[in-house]
Amino acid sequence: MSTLSPLVRGFVSHFGEMGSRWGINRTVGQIYALIYLSPRPVNADEIAEALEFSRSNVSMGLKELQAWRLVRMQHQPGDRREYFDAPTDPWEIFRTLAEERRRREVEPTLTMLRNALLEPAGTDDDRIAQERMQGMHDLIELLLTWHNEVNRMDPATLASLMKMGAKVGKLLDYASKLKVVGREG
Repeated sequence: MSTLSPLVRGFVSHFGEMGSRWGINRTVGQIYALIYLSPRPVNADEIAEALEFSRSNVSMGLKELQAWRLVRMQHQPGDRREYFDAPTDPWEIFRTLAEERRRREVEPTLTMLRNALLEPAGTDDDRIAQERMQGMHDLIELLLTWHNEVNRMDPATLASLMKMGAKVGKLLDYASKLKVVGREG
């Protein structure tokens, strides 16, 4: 892999900075960005050279990206090294990230809430705490149901839905008014 162009270097650098805000370290963010932009699969040595990282940091970063299912390993004929590429479809990437975050963060929280709600409330304070936990549980369950339904949509339908923005709320308000009129008539 040759020296990075200013365009690619800027993207890679930004992704590294944003990585820490998204729950991954800077190095992993930069490795991902480089693989994502690469027109061909790259190996760990090429990544280490291009980003001026140690080979061990690159190996650890690649393992983390594989665990997140954001990069795929492959072999090239006649070459014993492992090469990596990343999906290029933004919808596929978004869905992968959403599913991994769900599995790693949301489901354990939901399990904890379910268990806490099964405990007997020993005091008024516990009863109030459980009422609030129930509200959080119900919201998370509703969001997961919505996520499952949205996840089954094709990208074109999702894009159309997102472009509607606040119009969806207006449409729901209108539909609600029609139901009221239908009951009155």
